[in-house]
Amino acid sequence: MNIMDFNVKKLAADAGTFLSRAVQFTEEKLGQAEKTELDAHLENLLSKAECTKLWTEKIMKQTEVLLQPNPNARIEEFVYEKLDRKAPSRMNNPELLGQYMIDAGNEFGPGTAYGNALIKCGETQKRIGTADRELIQTSAINFLTPLRNFIEGDYKTITKERKLLQNKRLDLDAAKTRLKKAKVAEARAAQLNTSQPEENNIMVNVSYVLNLLHVKWLKSEQEVRITQSEFDRQAEITRLLLEGISSTHAHHLRCLNDFVEAQMTYYAQCYQYMLDLQKQLGSFPSTFLSNNNQSSSTPVQSVSTPSVLASASASLTSVSNSIVTSGISELKSSSGSRKARVLYDYDAANSSELSLLADEVITVYSIPGMDSDWLMGERGNQKGKVPITYLELLN
Repeated sequence: MNIMDFNVKKLAADAGTFLSRAVQFTEEKLGQAEKTELDAHLENLLSKAECTKLWTEKIMKQTEVLLQPNPNARIEEFVYEKLDRKAPSRMNNPELLGQYMIDAGNEFGPGTAYGNALIKCGETQKRIGTADRELIQTSAINFLTPLRNFIEGDYKTITKERKLLQNKRLDLDAAKTRLKKAKVAEARAAQLNTSQPEENNIMVNVSYVLNLLHVKWLKSEQEVRITQSEFDRQAEITRLLLEGISSTHAHHLRCLNDFVEAQMTYYAQCYQYMLDLQKQLGSFPSTFLSNNNQSSSTPVQSVSTPSVLASASASLTSVSNSIVTSGISELKSSSGSRKARVLYDYDAANSSELSLLADEVITVYSIPGMDSDWLMGERGNQKGKVPITYLELLN
């Protein structure tokens, strides 16, 4: 019976809280109640989180379309993933085309020119299909999975805490409304008490009502203090979670570099496979036909796969460095300073570092012996170390 009574009381209390929040929310929408506004910094963090979630979803979905254009295949992979089962292995389009070519070449005869060419083309298409599988697997692990983890993990946690913050705010504003009403009622009762003659018997009843209203006012005031404390605590928890969005951007930047590297490797492999195929077929890539069917040839040396991949890797490194730290090497080699725009918010870990706000412009310069991942930053009279990955140098 005690447990049942407790459950009934808890249910009644939860129902009362829900009703109070619903009334407060409705009155706010109708403009009949005051609303506690969040501070500007927290509102900015919330907007940044929503923007990150929106574009992360769009990039993730379009990347899936790029890697797997067949919508039916994507649906099948999604279903198997939800069932925690491995999807059946099937040939992709290049592999299927390659198999058809090989079968046709064997049917026409490997000794014939056409049959031999079909077999060679089919083998190349299969190699491209294998490279395509490697691209999909690498991109899924290094790029899509981190994006999905943010959407299904970090952002869900942020949404949950944000909803709790909304409920705490409604509780606070409802308590403020009750306190305001209690004060008004007490003031009216006090005014009525002073207007009655002392010999009137109604004086006793008025005094009793006045005491009750005063107790209610004290209770409402205590409720406001409690709800204010709970709201402040929840706002701090939500703020700490939202400030992690800057770290999420930095992590996604590294994942983006991995995705670009996977694409560079894939296209370099495909180029080399086709280069070798053309050589086997007796047609070199140095021959191009103009619009009037006149040909001009220029000798081109065959490029080996390792050299192509090495060149692609070197190019990727150069591109990645230019994205994150454009012009850093020139700045470090000189003794001058440059302006830089801050890409993300950064909180200094110690007194030797400088805290940063996104989109602000600061002055940066290098000091001999400083770590390659840091620069010295100045903002007015403040200065300290700043991470290179958070900056974009301006011309």
